[in-house]
Amino acid sequence: MLAADGTPLKKSLARALRLQKMRALALIAPLLIFVLVSFIIPIVSMLFRSVENSIVADTLPLTVVELQAWDSDSGELTGEPVFAAFVADMVVAIEAKQHTRLGTRLNYEQTGMSSLFRKSGRKIKRMDPATDAPFKDKLIEVDKKWGDVETWRVIKTHSVRITNGYFLNAVDMQRTPEGAQAQPEDKQILIRLFGRTLIMSLIITGSCILLGYPVAWILANLPMRTANVLMILVLLPFWTSLLVRTSAWKVMLQQQGVINEVLVWLGMVADDARLVMINNQLGTIIAMTHILLPFMILPMYSVMQTIQPTYLRAAKSMGATNWTAFWRVYFPLSVPGIGAGSILVFILAIGYDITPEIVGGTKGVFISNRIAYHISSSLNWGLAAALGTILLAVVLILYWAYDKIVGIDNVKLG
Repeated sequence: MLAADGTPLKKSLARALRLQKMRALALIAPLLIFVLVSFIIPIVSMLFRSVENSIVADTLPLTVVELQAWDSDSGELTGEPVFAAFVADMVVAIEAKQHTRLGTRLNYEQTGMSSLFRKSGRKIKRMDPATDAPFKDKLIEVDKKWGDVETWRVIKTHSVRITNGYFLNAVDMQRTPEGAQAQPEDKQILIRLFGRTLIMSLIITGSCILLGYPVAWILANLPMRTANVLMILVLLPFWTSLLVRTSAWKVMLQQQGVINEVLVWLGMVADDARLVMINNQLGTIIAMTHILLPFMILPMYSVMQTIQPTYLRAAKSMGATNWTAFWRVYFPLSVPGIGAGSILVFILAIGYDITPEIVGGTKGVFISNRIAYHISSSLNWGLAAALGTILLAVVLILYWAYDKIVGIDNVKLG
């Protein structure tokens, strides 16, 4: 069978479908590009940075080659060839101003390496690799740490281009020549932060469900005009800066704050035994529950709006009490809204850093605060990327578990 232009009908239809698909692709191309640039590429970059470790091999290429032949477990100091290669590499690195970056990277693994490279750089700069040999005694004279076997063990251990060191540090372990070993007890804080983040995020999610469900139910069962007016109160926090809302809770919760003053005035709390609700986990839970509550109310409200009142009337007409009709009919129909709100609130809570930083003190901070610290203060981007990758993996695992137990198809936004 032929088309009007004489081409086979099957071929003509296939060409029309291709043109239709190309037009559809052109329409969504801007969105795809935006998602790729703003979401996919940063995630891939984070995943790569969590294992990338080329700075040692790029800055000290000759030294790394010489260290391969050195037995770091023997307890004996490296020979002159390593020292000569190190001086040659350092002269080039100092000229390119890369030795301080290398010292900063190694300082993440052993304290004092940053100052060692800065101090030594000023004196090695005046050395001539061609005429000033031998260098072993001269380097040890510059700083005694160059005569320490552990210094060279650190350089050799972290000279690989792809490393698991950042991920080991993220779970309170460290990369050593003998393999993975636990960090000293006084440095084992990240696992506790991960556990605290998960537990507190679940508590915040549960608090939002308990407080948000009655509000959503009331809004869904009021006349539309009244519900729209009250919805403004739910949306009002979105019109206020997050920093202002968090700071307001800091004023409210402190021992001389509004809440404690009211409790003392009512005689419920003694003046010398005021409640401590700030700079701890309680303050973080209260403030974040208030901030994330609208994100729980809105999905539940949109689902409850679709539940017909006739369902409850039918249940009551068959002899069910108010409680039975609610629990056996209304609540199961509202579960998709609870699921959508819970996922939204939990994922937002697990990555929050501003609110815990302001009201959490040392006991109410999340792992996200540690990630922000390593990005902005310590500049240990590799460890920050590893922590972020682990956090992403935890969220994906919990999402998968939720899908298996509840079913992601049961999650609705209305």
